[in-house]
Amino acid sequence: MKMHSMFSKAVLIIGLAFAGIAQAAYPEKPVTIVVPYPAGGATDVVARLLAEKLPNVWGQPVMVVNRPGAGTTVAAESIARAQGDGYTLYMTTAAHTISASLYSKLSYDPIKDFAPIDLVSTIPLVLVTNPALPASTLSELVAYAKSQKNGLSMASTGNGTPQHLAGELFKARSGAQLVHIPYKGDSPMLTDLVGGQVQMAFVTLSAALPFIKSGKLRAIALASDQRAEAIANVPTMTEAGLPGFTAATWFGLFGPASMSSELINKIYSDVSKVVAEPSTTRRLLEMGGVVNNSSPQEFKKVIDAEVKNWGEAVRLSGARVD
Repeated sequence: MKMHSMFSKAVLIIGLAFAGIAQAAYPEKPVTIVVPYPAGGATDVVARLLAEKLPNVWGQPVMVVNRPGAGTTVAAESIARAQGDGYTLYMTTAAHTISASLYSKLSYDPIKDFAPIDLVSTIPLVLVTNPALPASTLSELVAYAKSQKNGLSMASTGNGTPQHLAGELFKARSGAQLVHIPYKGDSPMLTDLVGGQVQMAFVTLSAALPFIKSGKLRAIALASDQRAEAIANVPTMTEAGLPGFTAATWFGLFGPASMSSELINKIYSDVSKVVAEPSTTRRLLEMGGVVNNSSPQEFKKVIDAEVKNWGEAVRLSGARVD
């Protein structure tokens, strides 16, 4: 009996040793990061920052595959069904948590079918106006919007996007009269905003920054709990008079939910080192971002809070996709 017990322990120790070797060996082949947007956008840029530097850590190529379509759900579905071996990862944004409330018929669960790995960076939304608008502070803007018979036109990058939903939350919290004008992305929206065809919008700081710096747009307030280095003179919403109002898009790395906790922690450990490199941090700050580099556990807490926050925004906006 004693011999059998010793043999069992030996087998267990050997098994654990081999498991550790297998885990340490990851990755043994190229890794793919799927991005649910076209090449060239902010999410793609962040994914390619990792893809450029991770091979130095892993000794394997890292490829970025752009798979846009149906508001990120095409790419998300492919990840939800992928093997949890760490060779297919997913870089996405706040749209992922919004989809939990926005879409009534998804073939996957945006929360349960994904494993959070690293919240890389957060880029807050900034409330901007055309400079011709006679308001330079938040209180002036709200007062002016209330004084207009038909309110002010509020542009967004599309129905159900963080920019749209932030506007709906702002409308509900401030009492400002706003008329939503959806566009198909940042470029056409910013063109009309600069041209005066629409009057105000919540815009991702990275997209708005060149226009703010050139004076083509006026930054009213940042929807963040702290000021951004890139526009340090612009107050937060709390400082401007709307306490606790935050809205941002973020860039986070996920994998399929079937990934083991050991593998998740291994990937997080390696990715977090790359994110913490001065050159990576500098690039993220230049984009107007805040470097989070949050652990899987911290990232999960953010997701839970986001689902609640955006769920309320979807309810207020009435947006729904069947």
